Amino acid sequence: MKALIVGAGIGGLTTALFLHRAGIEVEIFERADAVRELGVGINMLPHAVGLLAELGLMEALDAAGIRTRELIYANRFGQIVWQELRGVDAGHAVPQFSIHRGKLLRLIHRAVVDRLGPGVIRMGCPVTGFEQEGRRITVYLSEAGKALQAGGDLLVGADGIHSTVRAKLYPDEGPPIWNGVVLWRGATRWPKWQDGRTMAIAGGNHAKFVFYPIERDPNDPGMRLTNWAVMARSRKAKARDLPLGDWSRPGSLDDVLPFVRGRFHLDYVDPAEIIRATGAFHEYPNCDREPLPRWSFGRVTLLGDAAHPMYPVGSNGASQAILDARSLTEHLRTHGSVEAALAAYDGERRPTTAQIVHSNRKGGPEGVIDLVETRAPDGFDDIDAVASYEERERVVRGYASLAGFAADIPTGTVGMIVAKLKQ
Repeated sequence: MKALIVGAGIGGLTTALFLHRAGIEVEIFERADAVRELGVGINMLPHAVGLLAELGLMEALDAAGIRTRELIYANRFGQIVWQELRGVDAGHAVPQFSIHRGKLLRLIHRAVVDRLGPGVIRMGCPVTGFEQEGRRITVYLSEAGKALQAGGDLLVGADGIHSTVRAKLYPDEGPPIWNGVVLWRGATRWPKWQDGRTMAIAGGNHAKFVFYPIERDPNDPGMRLTNWAVMARSRKAKARDLPLGDWSRPGSLDDVLPFVRGRFHLDYVDPAEIIRATGAFHEYPNCDREPLPRWSFGRVTLLGDAAHPMYPVGSNGASQAILDARSLTEHLRTHGSVEAALAAYDGERRPTTAQIVHSNRKGGPEGVIDLVETRAPDGFDDIDAVASYEERERVVRGYASLAGFAADIPTGTVGMIVAKLKQ
């Protein structure tokens, strides 16, 4: 069996590693001409890290990232709304990792090249279309200005929010959907806070500020490469003026600073100060797509952001793509035909990811600080008087259960939380 994969991102490359381990031949087509360490911070949740560990990548993850120990949700004054341990400190068998997205992509890419050979990825090779005929898939592509084609037994569209494969399956879908919120993201060297393994998300409905370390400084143990993000509704930006789904658009101080300057009062960082110290940073319109009624058509299917692009809340996009990769491989390994395997994969993964897409639109686990800001916009003396522990738990741990990375929650509680979250 030979699988053709469109897209050499985290989802596509991880799929290649799982398929190769299962004895399935792989060829990958990537539009970009090189793999570059682009982007800023990302969190890999334990359920996805466990799968990367299966692939023998734990040592590389430890070398490149930081094992997240604790997550704190706070209001804009730094008053704690919710805090919890993460990863192994929360009882998981494997860590949660905070890591630079580019470094994560690079280490997975290196594993693909080492195990499958350098020729398995065809860079600078956009796919323009495909055809199914019997048991054969033919993809049409452009390489160095030449029109070429390649054949295989199945096609996996892992080519992101602007997926060519998805567009062929759903030609009338249109552009991504923007909710009016803009995300500014950057990373810079910054003094270590607490144990150097703590993540904080502060604010609420007006604006959120995210702060966490993603890399140690080998020359200075008191410093960390630190990721920050600001998420706020922009009154200036218009959808027609923004490249929806583009993570690399340069950000502007004039656009982001008004959302944090004078509003946040945090004892661990002045958001305006770290933003000004960063230099270049990025602006991203917060967009997704409607969940699809179907991913798999015969021997063609979708994976990762091509299948279920979601708002970047809950640290979940890349993690869900890795879960897709493992699921797809297991169904190919255990079913008697490609068509049956892809249909089973679709049936397993599509309903779950659709629920996560809808939950992320409501704020995901970060909705707990929205809830508190709505009720206590000027701070509080007693958080339990604003929102009970049980109410806050439903938001945060309910999302963890829905997304598949909850730990140490009684079974009955999980069912109750997930049912509430789906309402």
